[in-house]
Amino acid sequence: MVMIKLKLILSTSIWFITACCMKIQAQDTYKYVPQSKELYNAIIHMDSVYFNAYNSCDMETQAHIYADNIEFYHDKGGLMTSKQELLDAIKKNICGKVTRQLVPGSIEVYPIAGFGAVEIGLHRFINHAEGDSRSKPDKFVVVWQHKDDQWLITRVISLH
Repeated sequence: MVMIKLKLILSTSIWFITACCMKIQAQDTYKYVPQSKELYNAIIHMDSVYFNAYNSCDMETQAHIYADNIEFYHDKGGLMTSKQELLDAIKKNICGKVTRQLVPGSIEVYPIAGFGAVEIGLHRFINHAEGDSRSKPDKFVVVWQHKDDQWLITRVISLH
Protein backbone atom coordinates (compact mmCIF):
# COMPACT_ATOMS: atom_id res chain seq x y z
CA MET A 1 0.00 0.00 0.00
CA VAL A 2 2.85 2.35 0.86
CA MET A 3 4.52 1.57 -2.50
CA ILE A 4 1.33 2.40 -4.39
CA LYS A 5 1.03 5.73 -2.58
CA LEU A 6 4.70 6.53 -3.29
CA LYS A 7 4.27 5.69 -6.98
CA LEU A 8 1.13 7.84 -7.13
CA ILE A 9 2.87 10.76 -5.38
CA LEU A 10 5.93 10.40 -7.63
CA SER A 11 3.95 10.23 -10.87
CA THR A 12 1.76 13.15 -9.77
CA SER A 13 4.87 15.16 -8.89
CA ILE A 14 6.50 14.40 -12.25
CA TRP A 15 3.32 15.37 -14.07
CA PHE A 16 3.06 18.64 -12.08
CA ILE A 17 6.72 19.56 -12.68
CA THR A 18 6.42 18.77 -16.39
CA ALA A 19 3.24 20.85 -16.68
CA CYS A 20 4.88 23.78 -14.89
CA CYS A 21 7.97 23.61 -17.09
CA MET A 22 5.84 23.49 -20.22
CA LYS A 23 3.92 26.54 -19.02
CA ILE A 24 7.16 28.42 -18.33
CA GLN A 25 8.53 27.46 -21.76
CA ALA A 26 5.31 28.57 -23.42
CA GLN A 27 5.54 31.94 -21.66
CA ASP A 28 9.17 32.34 -22.75
CA THR A 29 8.44 31.54 -26.40
CA TYR A 30 9.06 34.53 -28.66
CA LYS A 31 6.59 35.31 -31.40
CA TYR A 32 7.38 38.19 -33.72
CA VAL A 33 4.61 40.73 -34.28
CA PRO A 34 5.39 43.69 -36.57
CA GLN A 35 5.23 47.11 -34.92
CA SER A 36 3.79 48.47 -38.15
CA LYS A 37 1.98 46.21 -40.60
CA GLU A 38 2.30 48.91 -43.27
CA LEU A 39 6.09 49.07 -42.86
CA TYR A 40 6.33 45.28 -42.72
CA ASN A 41 4.37 44.95 -45.97
CA ALA A 42 6.51 47.62 -47.67
CA ILE A 43 9.75 45.83 -46.77
CA ILE A 44 8.36 42.40 -47.70
CA HIS A 45 7.46 43.91 -51.07
CA MET A 46 10.92 45.45 -51.52
CA ASP A 47 12.61 42.18 -50.54
CA SER A 48 10.58 40.48 -53.25
CA VAL A 49 11.34 43.16 -55.85
CA TYR A 50 15.05 43.06 -55.10
CA PHE A 51 15.41 39.28 -55.07
CA ASN A 52 13.28 38.81 -58.19
CA ALA A 53 15.85 41.10 -59.88
CA TYR A 54 18.70 39.16 -58.24
CA ASN A 55 17.34 35.79 -59.37
CA SER A 56 16.67 36.99 -62.95
CA CYS A 57 19.94 38.94 -63.29
CA ASP A 58 18.11 42.25 -63.72
CA MET A 59 21.15 44.39 -62.99
CA GLU A 60 19.33 47.66 -63.70
CA THR A 61 16.74 47.06 -60.97
CA GLN A 62 19.42 45.94 -58.52
CA ALA A 63 21.47 49.08 -59.24
CA HIS A 64 18.37 51.21 -58.69
CA ILE A 65 17.71 49.62 -55.27
CA TYR A 66 21.28 49.73 -53.92
CA ALA A 67 22.25 53.06 -52.34
CA ASP A 68 25.39 54.72 -53.66
CA ASN A 69 26.96 54.39 -50.20
CA ILE A 70 26.23 50.65 -49.90
CA GLU A 71 28.10 48.58 -47.32
CA PHE A 72 27.85 44.85 -47.97
CA TYR A 73 29.26 42.67 -45.19
CA HIS A 74 29.72 39.02 -46.14
CA ASP A 75 31.03 36.61 -43.53
CA LYS A 76 33.15 34.79 -46.10
CA GLY A 77 33.87 37.54 -48.64
CA GLY A 78 34.45 40.47 -46.29
CA LEU A 79 33.30 44.06 -46.74
CA MET A 80 32.42 45.62 -50.08
CA THR A 81 31.69 49.37 -50.27
CA SER A 82 31.70 50.00 -54.01
CA LYS A 83 28.26 49.77 -55.56
CA GLN A 84 29.75 49.06 -59.00
CA GLU A 85 32.10 46.35 -57.68
CA LEU A 86 29.18 44.72 -55.86
CA LEU A 87 27.06 44.72 -59.01
CA ASP A 88 29.99 43.37 -61.04
CA ALA A 89 30.52 40.57 -58.49
CA ILE A 90 26.84 39.64 -58.60
CA LYS A 91 26.87 39.59 -62.39
CA LYS A 92 30.03 37.46 -62.49
CA ASN A 93 29.32 35.05 -59.62
CA ILE A 94 25.52 34.88 -59.28
CA CYS A 95 23.82 35.45 -62.64
CA GLY A 96 22.67 32.16 -64.11
CA LYS A 97 24.42 30.22 -61.35
CA VAL A 98 22.64 30.89 -58.05
CA THR A 99 19.10 31.77 -56.99
CA ARG A 100 17.80 32.81 -53.61
CA GLN A 101 14.76 31.45 -51.77
CA LEU A 102 13.30 33.21 -48.77
CA VAL A 103 12.41 30.99 -45.81
CA PRO A 104 8.65 31.67 -45.52
CA GLY A 105 7.59 33.50 -42.37
CA SER A 106 11.16 34.28 -41.30
CA ILE A 107 11.28 38.02 -41.96
CA GLU A 108 11.15 40.52 -39.10
CA VAL A 109 11.02 44.27 -39.79
CA TYR A 110 11.83 47.02 -37.30
CA PRO A 111 11.50 50.76 -37.88
CA ILE A 112 14.50 53.07 -37.64
CA ALA A 113 13.09 56.48 -36.74
CA GLY A 114 13.81 59.18 -39.30
CA PHE A 115 15.67 56.76 -41.59
CA GLY A 116 13.84 53.61 -42.64
CA ALA A 117 13.85 50.05 -41.42
CA VAL A 118 15.92 46.99 -40.68
CA GLU A 119 14.95 43.60 -42.09
CA ILE A 120 16.15 40.37 -40.49
CA GLY A 121 15.38 36.97 -41.95
CA LEU A 122 16.46 33.61 -43.25
CA HIS A 123 17.08 32.54 -46.81
CA ARG A 124 18.81 29.78 -48.71
CA PHE A 125 20.57 29.63 -52.03
CA ILE A 126 20.30 27.11 -54.83
CA ASN A 127 23.59 26.60 -56.65
CA HIS A 128 22.67 25.62 -60.21
CA ALA A 129 26.35 25.22 -61.12
CA GLU A 130 26.57 22.40 -58.58
CA GLY A 131 23.52 20.31 -59.48
CA ASP A 132 20.94 22.57 -57.82
CA SER A 133 22.44 22.01 -54.37
CA ARG A 134 20.64 23.92 -51.64
CA SER A 135 22.32 25.72 -48.78
CA LYS A 136 21.09 25.49 -45.24
CA PRO A 137 18.95 28.46 -44.19
CA ASP A 138 21.22 31.43 -43.50
CA LYS A 139 20.60 34.70 -41.66
CA PHE A 140 20.64 38.08 -43.31
CA VAL A 141 20.18 41.67 -42.19
CA VAL A 142 19.28 44.50 -44.55
CA VAL A 143 19.11 48.16 -43.58
CA TRP A 144 16.63 50.01 -45.78
CA GLN A 145 16.58 53.79 -46.14
CA HIS A 146 13.34 55.51 -47.13
CA LYS A 147 14.43 58.52 -49.17
CA ASP A 148 12.43 60.61 -51.66
CA ASP A 149 9.59 58.05 -51.67
CA GLN A 150 12.01 55.25 -52.54
CA TRP A 151 13.40 52.34 -50.51
CA LEU A 152 17.17 51.87 -50.86
CA ILE A 153 19.42 49.14 -49.48
CA THR A 154 22.20 50.87 -47.55
CA ARG A 155 23.70 48.02 -45.50
CA VAL A 156 23.65 44.24 -45.87
CA ILE A 157 24.99 41.59 -43.50
CA SER A 158 25.00 38.19 -45.16
CA LEU A 159 25.87 35.20 -42.98
CA HIS A 160 26.42 31.67 -44.26
